[in-house]
Amino acid sequence: MLAAIVGLALIAGLVAHFGTDAVARTLAAIGWGGFAAVCTIHVALIVVMGIAWGALLPGTSPWVPVWGRLVRDAGSEVLPISQVGGYVVGARAVTVTGVSGTSAAASTIVDVTLELFGQLAYTALALGWLIYSRSEAQLAAITAIGLAVAGLLAAAFLAVQRRGFDLLGRLTRVLGDGWAEKTAAGAAALHTALTRIYQRRARVISSFLLHFVCWIGGTLEPWIALRFAGAPLGFAAVLVIESLLYATRSVAFAIPNAVGVQEGAYILLGAGFGLTPETALALSLLKRARDLTIGLPVLAAWQLVESGRLWRRVAAPSASEMRPRSR
Repeated sequence: MLAAIVGLALIAGLVAHFGTDAVARTLAAIGWGGFAAVCTIHVALIVVMGIAWGALLPGTSPWVPVWGRLVRDAGSEVLPISQVGGYVVGARAVTVTGVSGTSAAASTIVDVTLELFGQLAYTALALGWLIYSRSEAQLAAITAIGLAVAGLLAAAFLAVQRRGFDLLGRLTRVLGDGWAEKTAAGAAALHTALTRIYQRRARVISSFLLHFVCWIGGTLEPWIALRFAGAPLGFAAVLVIESLLYATRSVAFAIPNAVGVQEGAYILLGAGFGLTPETALALSLLKRARDLTIGLPVLAAWQLVESGRLWRRVAAPSASEMRPRSR
């Protein structure tokens, strides 16, 4: 909460510093037409990302992971929680539809892993363009170093999924019975579910490719918005800005909604490609408005589903008590 408050103060300070009127004029230039286009593209991408998650959950209705992805993104971008909190509420959302908790957790872990590797490929594509164009050599060097470090961390994350649960199981056996046995049983079930998902290689590859396509497709949103704003940039330039922006957001995953981080990154990255600070701020605020427009109705629907389940759970014992007992 403290990080969110500091981030909001930073956003207000940046807007005031670079001119509230200038930012407002850019947003007005984008207009409702540009905003509707951005929201439509984003919803389409969420659907595809839900399908990518669904590839890891065979036998499940395709709309179940799409619903879960909507809730996950709404939680990450609207609620004052970290991205990890968004993963949890997304997994919770699919369990409400009948998916087991173990399957929901395992598929979420693999889906997040594949999305991370898709992001690495997306950043590598941006790095390739920087090297090919021979522009922003310093930025290319920094990107290469960051990509190498992120690749090592992603590989370590994958190794933990494949080997880390064996270590946890041995540790709990050493510790003894009781809670340790329960922990070992839960870890074993999750490990088994993860192994089954990774054994379906065709589905894993298709999920990764869908995520990679979505990362590239996400570039369309700011690209179109900038055209509406009268400050068009080439698609490749926008791709570089977006890839480095989301890399920055990934590093700042603990800050709710990357408040303040996204705005500062847009200003710094956009400056290297000719974007004025007020345009960069307007682009970031446009994304915030997009997330609220999509996320708030989704969270409201999710709460209706959860409250309905709670009401039925409370009402069931009352109804059974009112039934006449047979003699």
